[in-house]
Amino acid sequence: MLIEVKRFEFKDTHTIGKMYVDDVYECYTLEDVVRKGAKVNGQTAIPTGTYNLIINHSNRFNRDLPLLENVPNFTGVRIHAGNTSAHTEGCILVGTTWSGKDFIGNSKVAFNKLFEKLKTAKKVTIKIC
Repeated sequence: MLIEVKRFEFKDTHTIGKMYVDDVYECYTLEDVVRKGAKVNGQTAIPTGTYNLIINHSNRFNRDLPLLENVPNFTGVRIHAGNTSAHTEGCILVGTTWSGKDFIGNSKVAFNKLFEKLKTAKKVTIKIC
């Protein structure tokens, strides 16, 4: 399975994108700010690139969640539910709606639908572009 996150809105507080699963639109994404230069811990979007994605236990959320592996200078980058950039802390949030601001809606619905697909996949790669 190939997931692509295509970022298209870059603001001072957040980054919005669209997520595609095997070339089919899945949902909106919300991330922290894409920065040039030094990373600000918990406030910077991950670098563009291609990463392996696994599902494992998150101690912070106390449940299994998708984890992006080997992201340079980042640890614990996950895909999870949340609505604003205040909820990201370097992770990727998913939602079915976007109002044109720092907010995506129906995040739990989008996450649950995506997570069911991820659980049945043998191998998942995610490309951030």
